[in-house]
Amino acid sequence: MGFLLQKPADEAGAAWPAIMVGLFAAFGGILYGYDTGTISGIQEMDYWKQEFDNPSESRLSLIVSILSVGTFFGALSAGLLADWTGRKWGIILSTMIPFNLGVALQTAATSQPLFIAGRAFAGFGVGLVSVQVPMYQAETLPAWIRGFVIGSYQLAITIGLLLASLINYGTRDRADSGSYRIPLGLQFAWALILAGGLFFLPETPRFLVKSGQDAKAIKSLTVLRRLPIDHPAVIAEFEEIKRNWEYEKTLGTASYIECFKGNIGKRTFTGITLQSLQQLVGVNFIFYYGTSYFSRDNGSAGLPDAFILQVITNVVNVVTTFPGLYAIDKFGRRFVLLAGAMGMGISQYIVAACGVATPLSNQASSAAQFAFICIYIFFFASTFGPVANATSIAGAWVVTGEIFPLKVRAKCLSMTTAANWFFNWLLAFITPYLTGEDYANLGSNIFWIWGGFCWIAVAFVYFFVYETKELTLEQVNELYDNVKLAPKSVGYRTQLRRSSISQDDENKTEHTEQKEAV
Repeated sequence: MGFLLQKPADEAGAAWPAIMVGLFAAFGGILYGYDTGTISGIQEMDYWKQEFDNPSESRLSLIVSILSVGTFFGALSAGLLADWTGRKWGIILSTMIPFNLGVALQTAATSQPLFIAGRAFAGFGVGLVSVQVPMYQAETLPAWIRGFVIGSYQLAITIGLLLASLINYGTRDRADSGSYRIPLGLQFAWALILAGGLFFLPETPRFLVKSGQDAKAIKSLTVLRRLPIDHPAVIAEFEEIKRNWEYEKTLGTASYIECFKGNIGKRTFTGITLQSLQQLVGVNFIFYYGTSYFSRDNGSAGLPDAFILQVITNVVNVVTTFPGLYAIDKFGRRFVLLAGAMGMGISQYIVAACGVATPLSNQASSAAQFAFICIYIFFFASTFGPVANATSIAGAWVVTGEIFPLKVRAKCLSMTTAANWFFNWLLAFITPYLTGEDYANLGSNIFWIWGGFCWIAVAFVYFFVYETKELTLEQVNELYDNVKLAPKSVGYRTQLRRSSISQDDENKTEHTEQKEAV
């Protein structure tokens, strides 16, 4: 199971096909991460400022945040698209049409209105993809590896951010339009790789069952599990998916209102709040405005160039995502999220305290602040990044990707991811006003705000996030039906195991009695 994690002995078939399919789908995170990372550096490039009339802080707020407006509406639309076209084709269409259109408009732009329009269209495509990739992954993967592979979507986001920072650094001093057009134009390559590869991959068996294509669903399972069509494991998994879908259909239609009723409403609340908190802990402050923040506050304090500092934070973000991918399935979702929220809160309060206690020119203080910003990124990347991010993403990509029943999964995921993008937009929009010298001018005091949300996250995770480690998507439904309080969900997996052993013992006893009777 990922790093040192082993496939269960009773798991039939090969694991690598489904894992490779899920990991390739995670490439969709490159689109989000790279698109987010490019604007952080581009807005500080001299040629771009000159070409686009030196945008004011309020105008820059619009340019940066308009991407998230597009992603918000894209995420809301993703559920309808995914249920109409399927998970696979939904991702392909989202990538090739709105995302590529947005990239084309940004690359061609020489004025603010066209550039803004391009970011809005690209954001719409990213929003569509950010919902459908974790959905595609969750519906193709076996339970024992699901957390690790869905978490890889966050890893792809961090790699996209790192690539953007490196390419920005390489083109920043160009005295022509290549300074921003090269970083922007490379996004066509990421889109073609994702769409081209998905063309050859199977549709998810759960969507095929939902759409009445049972034969294709079984065929999809044989491809993903590398087992013959008549293998008992394939038949058993198909029957479990089919049985669960037939049961869900008896509960009524899957309208948006259903997403807020009863048991499902609790899950929707959990997903929306967790996705919102993933943004409110403030990590995208670093990735949207890190270059600007480091330029202003650390330029005279003996630290390296702001573009270099941004590269360093992105390297930390990539490298420290790997421990989180391991921890998700090793220690469980709740433990990882609780540890991450506490670590982020402590780190950010230290950054804020150092900033308040010392002047900007204090080199030791600036170095300490940057060090704890990196520690904060470590806690985010190894916890809330892969576990709570779909978008996430993302996210809460792992948690929200696995807590919803098939009937409402597409709709609920679209809303939870839209919440992530709404707060992504809000933070991107208000940050120039919070840190701008002509406005609130908070400086490092802004970390008091982000740190406060970390402690809210601690309480929320403890009381509302269920432990879904090693449970199938169908067992997650049973978990929410049978366990009313999230802290008690930790022992549910053990109960299932004991119940399974007890059932096996009963079957053996019955078989023995039948033989003796004969």
